[in-house]
Amino acid sequence: MNRALRWLPLILLLGGLSLHAQQAAPLPSVTVDFGKTPTGPALSSSLQAVLLLTVLSLAPTILMTATSFTRIVVVMHFLRQGLGLQSTPSNQVLISLSLVLTFFIMAPTAREINATVLQPLQHNQLTVDQALDRTSAPLKVFMLRYTRKKDLALFLGIAKVPAPRTKADVPMECLLPAFMISELKTAFEIGFMIFLPFLVVDMVVASILLSMGMMMLPPVVISLPFKILLFVLVNGWYLIVGSLVRGYTG
Repeated sequence: MNRALRWLPLILLLGGLSLHAQQAAPLPSVTVDFGKTPTGPALSSSLQAVLLLTVLSLAPTILMTATSFTRIVVVMHFLRQGLGLQSTPSNQVLISLSLVLTFFIMAPTAREINATVLQPLQHNQLTVDQALDRTSAPLKVFMLRYTRKKDLALFLGIAKVPAPRTKADVPMECLLPAFMISELKTAFEIGFMIFLPFLVVDMVVASILLSMGMMMLPPVVISLPFKILLFVLVNGWYLIVGSLVRGYTG
């Protein structure tokens, strides 16, 4: 036992020297291969995967702030509340329908971005700064078309930014919130128009029940099938979806 203890300092010293040598070893170098194409150098598959993952991570934010998704999903929830249905259609169905309509509305903008940004970037014909500028240009055109001047002036004034001379000079950090509150205001206006006919049905049913002395029966229970019947007879999905889409493409 005592003999083993004599060798313990030597063992610790050798272990410390070995650890120091391992820590002093140089780090391996990392290089990125861009490859070559007939038109010039191109991004490697690894770098393309990184860019794709970056875009996918930002996709929910872009979807909520720079597309028609916000207006559509808010109107759909207003419709469900107006009908008096708590969970039908479900949130998954409403969000899926909103996504499909958003993809349909944003398809021309997406095709323009693919032709002017993604394809040149894949062949390394653009720098990252040029790609960002070209990507924001069609999005700015889309958002400015549906942004109220009053809302945009609000955020330009808060940020103390001088009035832009052209649409391309509008800063994105001011355009995004202005576009969102403009979309929310439009969605609430549409929701009010949706609520009106259903409110009339509720009032008529409540008046009839009151005149019959049936005050213990909730009017909502009686009016619900009539509101659903009214919505089906007027082909409500056709009218609402058609109005939403034409509001962007008309």
